[in-house]
Amino acid sequence: MDDSDVLARRFEQHRRRLKAVALRMLGSHTEAEDAVQEAWLRVDRAGADDVANLGGWLTTIVGRVCLDMLRARRSRPEQPAEDLPESSEGPTPEAEAMMADSVGLALFVVLDTLEPAERLAFVLHDMFAVPFDDIAPIVGRSSTATRQLASRARRRVRRSGEPATDLVAQREVVEAFLRAAREGDFEGLLTVLDPDVVLRADQRAVDTAARARKAGAPALTAESRGADVVAKAFQNGAKLARVALVADSIGAAYAPRGKAHSVFIVATRDGRISEIEVIADRDHIAELDPVLLD
Repeated sequence: MDDSDVLARRFEQHRRRLKAVALRMLGSHTEAEDAVQEAWLRVDRAGADDVANLGGWLTTIVGRVCLDMLRARRSRPEQPAEDLPESSEGPTPEAEAMMADSVGLALFVVLDTLEPAERLAFVLHDMFAVPFDDIAPIVGRSSTATRQLASRARRRVRRSGEPATDLVAQREVVEAFLRAAREGDFEGLLTVLDPDVVLRADQRAVDTAARARKAGAPALTAESRGADVVAKAFQNGAKLARVALVADSIGAAYAPRGKAHSVFIVATRDGRISEIEVIADRDHIAELDPVLLD
């Protein structure tokens, strides 16, 4: 048996998982099969002699193929999320099994509203536990920016299964948070923060905060958890932050002279802030296009 046959056999061992990845990405059995076949052609041409983690490598290849297909789809008329062949007998047992093992048509409808890069980051990380460091080269972004893509997609998916977010109520929470931060009101911050709140920041925000940090003040890190920790990070801060509409939700922006230098994406749960993402990357801020609110 030559090397090509050995590689083909190893590829077949991963085919079912690769199709599951492609199906969740594309929502179509036919396109999923095409994506897996294209992945095999690329693998066959490149070989895999130096690949230590074949399964992970194959997943990233399928991810790249699916990303290309999603981008191409954007330039064509809208297509249905699922293209199972019609017949008098209904879907085949294999098709039904694949869909039962998948995420359901309802989620495909939501995924179709995401940008291709958001969809890829969400599916590969949240459904298949692919590390952000491995996803980042596929979407051409940093690991931190890729994490934010997945987080943004995750929020939109969550919202799809819940009543529409009450922006007025969320604004009240954000305003209370900013007011407590400006006044150095630690207890006030704890009141509006969920006990398990998560604070994330991109590298530019971490670096900027480090340069501006006063002696004794806590450092901003890539990820912090817990109301006490997050309250200390914002106590006596956010002096120039203003409420803003960010990513279809109420957040905040540090905007001296009306120009956003950093953006806070805020998620709330049960009337408290459950997640804050601090974004200072200029390109990412431009993509978010925050709108300052009076």
